[in-house]
Amino acid sequence: MTKPAQNTNEQSLWIYGPWFDLIVGCGAWSAPLLLISFLLLSSSARLWAVVFYVLAVFFNYPHYMATIYRAYHRAEDFEKYRIFTVHITALVVLTLFLSHFWMGLLPWIFTIYLTWSPWHYSGQNYGLFMMFARRAGANPSQGVRRALYGAFIVSYLVLFLGMHTGPSTDALFLSLGIPAVVSRAEQIILLIAFVVLSVYGLARLAQQTGWRKLVPSVTLFSSQFLWFVLPSALVIFRKLEIPQSRYSTGVLALMHSAQYLWITSYYARRESASESTERGPRNWRPMAYFGVLVLGGIALFIPGPWLASRAFHHDFTASFLIFTALINIHHFILDGAIWKLRDGRIASLLLNSRDRISGAASRAGGRFISACRWLVGPAAAARSLRISAAVLLLAWGSVDQVRYYLALHSENLSDLQRAARLDSFDGPLETRLGQKEMADGEQHAAEVAFRRAMQVNPSDPLPRQELVKFLLSQKRYDEALSLIEVSLRYAPKDANLFVDHGLLELQFGNAERAIQDWNRALDLNPQESLAELYLGQEFDKEGKPQPAAVHYERFLRIMAQQPPQNRPAPDLIIGIVLRMADCQARSSQADVAVKSFELATKLAGQTGTAKLESLAEVNEAQLQSSNGKLDEALQLYQHALQLDDKVGDNSATALDWFSFGQFLDKAGFPQRLAYACMTKSESLGHSEQKIALPATAAAAQKQIEQRLGEKEARAIRDNLEPVLYEALTFRR
Repeated sequence: MTKPAQNTNEQSLWIYGPWFDLIVGCGAWSAPLLLISFLLLSSSARLWAVVFYVLAVFFNYPHYMATIYRAYHRAEDFEKYRIFTVHITALVVLTLFLSHFWMGLLPWIFTIYLTWSPWHYSGQNYGLFMMFARRAGANPSQGVRRALYGAFIVSYLVLFLGMHTGPSTDALFLSLGIPAVVSRAEQIILLIAFVVLSVYGLARLAQQTGWRKLVPSVTLFSSQFLWFVLPSALVIFRKLEIPQSRYSTGVLALMHSAQYLWITSYYARRESASESTERGPRNWRPMAYFGVLVLGGIALFIPGPWLASRAFHHDFTASFLIFTALINIHHFILDGAIWKLRDGRIASLLLNSRDRISGAASRAGGRFISACRWLVGPAAAARSLRISAAVLLLAWGSVDQVRYYLALHSENLSDLQRAARLDSFDGPLETRLGQKEMADGEQHAAEVAFRRAMQVNPSDPLPRQELVKFLLSQKRYDEALSLIEVSLRYAPKDANLFVDHGLLELQFGNAERAIQDWNRALDLNPQESLAELYLGQEFDKEGKPQPAAVHYERFLRIMAQQPPQNRPAPDLIIGIVLRMADCQARSSQADVAVKSFELATKLAGQTGTAKLESLAEVNEAQLQSSNGKLDEALQLYQHALQLDDKVGDNSATALDWFSFGQFLDKAGFPQRLAYACMTKSESLGHSEQKIALPATAAAAQKQIEQRLGEKEARAIRDNLEPVLYEALTFRR
């Protein structure tokens, strides 16, 4: 560990030294780490997951233990914060127990954790900011302190709004669903407020100390900006996709934890030195301190989920998330209570105050403190217990790391099987194992894995969906229906179950029940896109175009609100737009249908799907022709046929030439042009046997030929291309 800076006039500003303090304590490494995380996380997600999981053992877990160490290792601190060390802790433990039997608590707990995390980080940054400012000699007025504190609050609120904008795409995160328009306006106002408060507060501080002494404080302020303000600004103004709901659980949590260990280790050393002065010699052992934090961190996070999954057959992943969220929440509460610069002892140790630090011990703490003192004492039994516990925790932590590494190898069946042998009560792992076994043709083993995943976590829809898909592929419809009906008993408000139930009812020919199921799904979740799509398709099939168009439109609106990675392929979206437009046309909504066809054309052009762009234009041309807008229809047909020439699909091209010929004939345009188009269609139809032209095609061509006369018709057939070019460039 870096040696702390000596308390001289020149070095009194720093904790461990300029470079280490700036990089770790003040977050100067934020920019490169955040950039690396943003650029490489999507391309190397598994590697980064393993890296973060390993680093958590040495940074994230110990930083929680540092708070426990601070609050519990001295009797006077334990008693001083008794409401937190005893009563709040008991409440958290009770919640931990209850949440393992009532899984509905997990999303609430996890949402509180994710929403509170950036507030906790902001509070730590502000506290360190003020610590460095005071070490530099600043004595800010109340107004300046409020401005600076306001800037930190505003930066958090900007991120908060981003996290809770729109519907959540994460089953564990319960978004407030703030409308995007409202959220964007509020975020812009807050960004302006951040700039104003920052400029005012920093300028006033600099008047007292000069900018040079404010380097650590300004670096901390820039870290706050990089952590919270910049990502939100990029989302607002550059439309970048940043996963806000999990933003504070990756590299940001790592930097926060390292920062926390940096300042708590300094405090623990100063505290040890003060106690040495008042109670006799006491050696500060940094490696022993860090070792206690690492082992304590492992004890906090790892044994609990393993024991819960083994003893109660509870889903390991869900249990791990419960422990993670509640330990974090407990940490936030305890940390907010014990680390205050207005606390005389803390101020004395962190601000280099010369005030005498009282080392008087309280008699409080009772049996708990006595037990702790015995455990860390020199007795042989206590020493043996400490060594045994350390070895056990290190071994347990190593096995946990190995299992996590193996469980991430979704493409390697043997690795997944090894991970499952270490702990088979892990729903997501069993689901991935089943998917891999299914891909490898091990159908029976896959079914067993899916059923095991459902057993350990009945509320997880993914293994049920995989099992239903498997049963349907095996035509075991009765089993699939029974599986869903059983699932509905313990999850009666699961919209996905009603969607699947409706599909099976339709399979058995019960269309009316299927429609009821899908409507029920929409009652439970108005954003259930598949229910809207299936309703649209069913009404379309039943010849009810108006309600079909309504459901198609709702489906498309829901998709428009989703991030690009959660949307269907572009050709599927365009196909649904075309079905909606057709239903609108059939329900006498011509103007609306035209706009829908234009939308399909635009989407097809943007995504480079020329075939669908041509199809959209031909359909719109037919609609415009029936509305008497012949010029618009003419241009649409001509452009569609130009696109057909690029696509090279003879079947579609033949139909489009025939449709164009019919249009030219009915519109009263030159018959020679209409005849040339139908002749082109006929030649394409003869070139490939698979092309099926309309039954009326030959008769329609014959009628025009008779009107033209044999001589002119032969002349067109003998020199077809110039007449086709004329048809494609014709204007009346």
